[in-house]
Amino acid sequence: MVEVPAEHVVLHDRGSWSTREVEVQAFVLAAVPVTQGLYRAVTGRRVEAQGAGGREPVTEVSWFDALHFCDLLSLAHGLIPCYGTSGAGPGDERARGRPAGTPGGGDPDGADLRGDPGADGYRLPTEAEWEHACRAGSTGVRYGDLDTIAWCRKNSGGRPHQVGCREPNAWGLHDMIGNVWEWCWDLYDPRVYGPYRVFRGGGWNDHHWGCRASSRRKSHPTLRIDDLGFRVARSL
Repeated sequence: MVEVPAEHVVLHDRGSWSTREVEVQAFVLAAVPVTQGLYRAVTGRRVEAQGAGGREPVTEVSWFDALHFCDLLSLAHGLIPCYGTSGAGPGDERARGRPAGTPGGGDPDGADLRGDPGADGYRLPTEAEWEHACRAGSTGVRYGDLDTIAWCRKNSGGRPHQVGCREPNAWGLHDMIGNVWEWCWDLYDPRVYGPYRVFRGGGWNDHHWGCRASSRRKSHPTLRIDDLGFRVARSL
């Protein structure tokens, strides 16, 4: 986990040509996306694997799956779950040691899920946290030369690669751009897209214009696809 400093962040949405300002508090973020091996160890679920070593980023995971993983990992480390997908409400001390429940409590859009800002467990980063961490103080399109920092359509050979093999950004975070897109907590635009959630960063099958610090896409929280994963954060 890498500590990310507090910052006043301005987010730009090229689709709507709008900006919004967000105060990001200091937090910690995993240096690499969650791997197939870690996901299997925490959840007991084997996902479709394209590599043999387990160090490839986990894909074919929904937004619900990502939240459920965060809660199980929190329980494994003796922390308070943020989302309550493991049998109790967000931040409920009684969640410790309970068996896993159904993510979202049965709501197909996840409207019943709330994050507890006071919980000390693992969680998804917000969109503002993700972009701030990705940029690591830089202001350009991306934090380095695309060929050296990212797996994308030009160099990936049509598949994801083991995490941490490309050069990190200035704060030691790998694969923030390319390899796999990463789920964030936020709704994309509820007025237009309803429950669709944000994912960021570009993936192994994207052209250079999709692999930017500001790249953002969205889908329903049940989406599972072969170039979309996630990484975990914790509040300080």
